[in-house]
Formats: sequence, C-alpha cells, structure tokens
Amino acid sequence: MTEFVTPPAMTPGDRVAVLAPSSGGARDAPHLLELALDRLRNVFDLDPVVYPTARQSNEFLSSHPEARAANLHAAFRDPEISGVFATVGGSDQLRVLRHLDPGVFREHPTRFYGMSDNTNLGLYLWREGVVSFNGAQLLNEIATPGDVPAYTEQYCRRAFFEDPAGELEPSDEWTDEPSHWWTDPSLLGDRPEYEPNPGWRWAGGDRTATGRLWGGCLSVLDWHLASDRYLPEPERLDGAVLCIETAEGLPSPDDVGGSLMAMGERGLLERFDAVLVGRPPTRSFAADPPGGDRKAYRAALYDAVAEQVARYDPDAPVVLGLDWGHTNPVAPIPVGREATVDPGERRLDIH
Repeated sequence: MTEFVTPPAMTPGDRVAVLAPSSGGARDAPHLLELALDRLRNVFDLDPVVYPTARQSNEFLSSHPEARAANLHAAFRDPEISGVFATVGGSDQLRVLRHLDPGVFREHPTRFYGMSDNTNLGLYLWREGVVSFNGAQLLNEIATPGDVPAYTEQYCRRAFFEDPAGELEPSDEWTDEPSHWWTDPSLLGDRPEYEPNPGWRWAGGDRTATGRLWGGCLSVLDWHLASDRYLPEPERLDGAVLCIETAEGLPSPDDVGGSLMAMGERGLLERFDAVLVGRPPTRSFAADPPGGDRKAYRAALYDAVAEQVARYDPDAPVVLGLDWGHTNPVAPIPVGREATVDPGERRLDIH
C-alpha cells in the first residue's frame, strides 16, 4: 500500500510557482493574471514566481505538452518553491501526463493547487501518494472580481499555511455568475451577484464513513476511466471517499448519472464508503442549464447522483452541494487526505 505524504505547509513570504499545466487562459486574460499575482502578494503574503508557461498561448501549450511538464518538474525540484499554483484549467492536460517523471513528485513533494482540467495532475499525484489541493486556482478562484470572498480566504489559508485537517462547513452565500469580466477588465471591481446558500443536501446511507479522498472534475474522471492509463489499482480505492464536481459545460443530469453508472458497472463505485459532490454551476459562458431552470437543474443533478449511488453503493452517505468546484466561494479539497462523513451529525471533517 502506498504511503501518502502531505507536502509541507507554506509560510508567509515564501516563493511560489505560477504556471500553466493546462491552457493558456492567462495569456488571453492578462488582467486576471495580474490580479491573481497581486492577491498572492498582498492578501496571502506570498512571493509568486511566474514560470514561462503562465504567459504562453493556447496554441503553444497545446503543441508542447512537454513544456508544461518541464515547468512542473522545475517548480517541484526547486527547493526555494514551497507551493505550485495553476493559472487556469482547460481541456487536454491528460496529454501532459505521459511526459511526467513520477520520481520528481515523490522525491520533492510540494503543495499543488488547481482544479477542473488540473484534476489530471491531482489524480497522477494521488497515484504516487502525494496529497494535492483541488481548488485555489488563480484566475477563477483567487482573482474573483471585487474581492477574495471571506470563505475562500479562510479555507485557502488553511490549505496554504496549515495542516488541512478540520471541519468543513457550508458558506453563507454563493455565485455562478458567468465570467464576463474575463474579456472586460473594467468589470474587475464589480462584485458578482451572490445568492443565499441553502446548505448541503444529504442522501444515501446513514453510517459514518472515513476514507481517503479521491476524485475531482467528473469529466476528467471520465477521461481517465476511458484511457485507463493513470488510474490506481482498484483495491486502493476500497474504503475511499469519492469527490466529484461538474464543469462549465453544464452536463445533463442523465450524463452525470451515466458516468456514475459506468463506474458502478466497472465495479468501482461500490468500493467507496462515501461520496461528496461539489455545487454544480447552473450558469455558464459555455452553455445554458438543461431545461432553463437553474434550481430544477441542480436538484435533478443531485437526484441523478443519489440514484446511482443508491443502486451500486447503498450504504454510502452522500453529501451534495459542497462549496467546491466551478462556483464561488471555494474550500480547496485536499485530495489524498482522509475525511470523515457523519450523516447523524451532518458533519464533514478532514484528517
């Protein structure tokens, strides 16, 4: 059994790497990159070191997955770098993984922060026994317009400077307002419209479960299941806690349910002792919610997850609507750490 290591916490004043292991979105929105760098410096007292990929184009990064891998290797190897931040997600980081040297990450464990397409790297690190943080991505979570939400700052400070253990609680409010500020820098001072958070929805079994967190963006999990190159041995998932969230493509509830059904037919879903689901976005620059009703779409997606878990893993408790994924604010999930899901107390703790 692989022993897991949580990379050392950062300290205020530390140098951190900023790079693009996924897409060149920061090249297209330099105002957001500069805002993220400013917040690393002035909100979190970190010293960002911008690596070449962070400012390179989508065309270059797509044509040179090996360059993205080289930046990752360099950042993890550098003893003066105590954290590695992804600028933004994308759609092809899976192609980078073949260029990675697993020994670099095992020998130089460093806290990595990224989500969406960066789930690819998080799954790769999990296989090597290195905890990473799904969240705290720069352009869409640290560089939120107006200010860094207090909830995001609170949980990012835990993920940056502390051991990530502790209780996870729901935020008071949330937003999935489409990111029109990406193309209009004048809107960066305007706080998005937030709405009250109804809290988490609980489903599934009523047992208390403790297991190691595994997962991330559901579409990326689908790619890994399809390519079957970087998955852990199935038995390593026995007793783990599956965590999933959906992206700005706004997949239909049927598609989300189908992904879990495929995991069930493969004999994977039943291995998990609990399932955590991030709050799905219901508005997006890329798509409209199926049916056009945001609340109904979210409820139907939750129903689809609960239905498939009940079919293949009926004793597993399910927590739906965590502040994690493609909405804001966000609590970065330490993938690879253990979590306890307690339905009786309606409580979620990271260990």
